[in-house]
Amino acid sequence: MLHGMLALFQDVAMDAETAKNSLSLLGAGIGIGLAVIGAGIGIGQIGSSAAEGIARQPEAGAQIQTASIILAALIEGVALFALVITILYKFF
Repeated sequence: MLHGMLALFQDVAMDAETAKNSLSLLGAGIGIGLAVIGAGIGIGQIGSSAAEGIARQPEAGAQIQTASIILAALIEGVALFALVITILYKFF
């Protein structure tokens, strides 16, 4: 009887650990997806504004392009940071 109860408790503990891992993977997937979507929207807005600015003032094209590349790199950095935090969340 005691052996049967111990096996039952082990099964419940394994199911709880599996559920925790599954929810952790789900949270990591949602976090990565939101980070990528946010970065894509941000870089799209930068590209749109840069194209508009260059169309209005072609002589300032080089400065606008440089600023756009720097801003896109900063957004990618934030997205990468979010990716790392999400992966760390998955493991802890």
